[in-house]
Amino acid sequence: MIVDCAIYRDGRRTQGPADFSDALAQCRGGGDAFVWIGLYEPTEPEFARVAEEFGLHPLAVEDALNAHQRPKLEVYDDSLFVVLKPVGYEPKSDIVSSGEVMVFVGDSFVVTVRHGEEAPLGAVRHRLEAEPETLRHGPTAVLYSIADAVVDHYVDVAGELGTDLEELEAEVFSPTSGGSRHTASRIYAFKRQILEFRRATGPLAQPLDRLAGGGLAGVRVPFVHEKAQPFFRDVSDHLTRVNESVEGLDRLVSDVLSAHLAQMSVRQNDDMRKISAWAAMAAVPTMIAGIYGMNFDHMPELHWLWSYPAVILLMAGLEVLLYRLFKRRGWL
Repeated sequence: MIVDCAIYRDGRRTQGPADFSDALAQCRGGGDAFVWIGLYEPTEPEFARVAEEFGLHPLAVEDALNAHQRPKLEVYDDSLFVVLKPVGYEPKSDIVSSGEVMVFVGDSFVVTVRHGEEAPLGAVRHRLEAEPETLRHGPTAVLYSIADAVVDHYVDVAGELGTDLEELEAEVFSPTSGGSRHTASRIYAFKRQILEFRRATGPLAQPLDRLAGGGLAGVRVPFVHEKAQPFFRDVSDHLTRVNESVEGLDRLVSDVLSAHLAQMSVRQNDDMRKISAWAAMAAVPTMIAGIYGMNFDHMPELHWLWSYPAVILLMAGLEVLLYRLFKRRGWL
């Protein structure tokens, strides 16, 4: 459905025709003006008229309707198509959720299509309407503001992931607990969330680099003002830091998982040593009792008056000797 449709002239929202096709014609005929249409999860019939009136490419329209796209930048004859993936993070459940924002930029128009709840378009529109100096730069300012808001939220999510990872590290390397039996599954689930985050941040680097003027030499992205390149470069720098942070988190989670598995292996070895030590201590009296329980007539000290206490003392002495030996070697 269409969430909002407005004409912006000289950086300010103005009244215009209710029909967006008339609004587009008025903007193109009036010079410094553009129309911004925002849609939320439109159906194919709802989006068909918008696509026809604004001359949107069929392939881009298909991507906008189906969602589940990677961040990318596509240049068509009459418009520019940019896909962004805003993300959100719920620290209590350790779940990274992502949405999608498709931005069509063309001659005197911006069309935004939002999928999912993780999209800051309403806040971006309100902020831009409070900054007419920025909005005066037209559709380029809208594209920049959306990309900047998405990447700034990446920074926040990366910080929250880092904080939760520190807590997970503290749990794994705690001298008292050393992690529970469910810690490995938690670490693996956390790694999956980092992978989901990477799917949003990693592919976006190349589109932002092109918008910042770092693409093919001499090839400028159409419908983007040349003076906006430094601003896109700033967003690209922020994204680079986010990607470096995500790579560091991914490596650290792998190291934490390896350390936890190593701890579990050492703990199992310690348990096996203890079990073996106790089994060895139990085997000595069992062996002696087994020998004297074979009912032979001719056995050492069998008919001696003190044979029974002597055998008991021998067993106790051997047990004490084995206990001290295993204790000294750290097996008990």
